[in-house]
Amino acid sequence: QGIAQIRAHAKVINDNNRSLRGEEHCDERGTREYNLALGEQRAKTVAELLIINGVSSDKISTVSYGEEKPAVSGSNENSWSKNRRALVKTF
Repeated sequence: QGIAQIRAHAKVINDNNRSLRGEEHCDERGTREYNLALGEQRAKTVAELLIINGVSSDKISTVSYGEEKPAVSGSNENSWSKNRRALVKTF
C-alpha cells in the first residue's frame, strides 16, 4: 500500500507541476532527539522513493516533527500506532 501511495503522489506532482512536503511523525516512546532523527530518516526514504518515481528533488521538502504533534493522546499501542504516521501535502 505504501509504494502505491508513493506512485500516486508522484503522478499527481508530475502531472500537475506541483510540489510536495512530507511531514513525519513518531509516537512518544524514545527520546526527543531519537524521534526527530527517526522522522527525518523516514522522510528521506519517502523523498528517495518519490525521486525514483520521477519527481524532481527540487519539488520535495521534508520535515520531522518527532513526537511533537500527536494525532491522538494516549500511551497505548492503539495511540502509538496512530501517532506513527507520514503526511504528504502537495501545493
